[in-house]
Amino acid sequence: MSNAEETLAAEHIGLHNLRPAPGSRRPRKRVGRGEGSGTGKTSGRGQKGAGSRTGAKSRPNFEGGQMPIHMRMRKLRGPHMKKSMPFEPFRTHTQAVNLQDLEARFEAGAVVDLAALAAAGLATRRGVAVKVLAKGELSKALSVNVHAVSAGARTAIERCGGTVTLIESTTSES
Repeated sequence: MSNAEETLAAEHIGLHNLRPAPGSRRPRKRVGRGEGSGTGKTSGRGQKGAGSRTGAKSRPNFEGGQMPIHMRMRKLRGPHMKKSMPFEPFRTHTQAVNLQDLEARFEAGAVVDLAALAAAGLATRRGVAVKVLAKGELSKALSVNVHAVSAGARTAIERCGGTVTLIESTTSES
């Protein structure tokens, strides 16, 4: 057996010789054991103040007297007093489809409805109203059947010879 094989056999790791890495485990600091230990008298807590008292700053998420983050955050909806302000007052309950998306995915004369939009990978969230917005250019005549259309998008579609038909929303608006 060569030296390399002997060291491999000696370094074989098993449950019988598992040890933490050298220096990774330190002995517990024993505080309050006399002046000569270096952590006597005040036990490393300093002189007076909140930090020297029993149970100091043990509360999770304590921020030193600053307004805590759970009080700085916006409040949720609910029936409780004025804390229940609207959660997101400017949230829209529609999914947007732009004119440039219609230009890229549909041929001239195509009927653009909810099923066609979903098949083209647009407006895939079921139960959410679809609104066509005027971002981009349109050069084809399309027949668009959606829940809502912006004024700019309507004029762009009708300028190209297309039609816009609004369909009734079956979702509950909240």
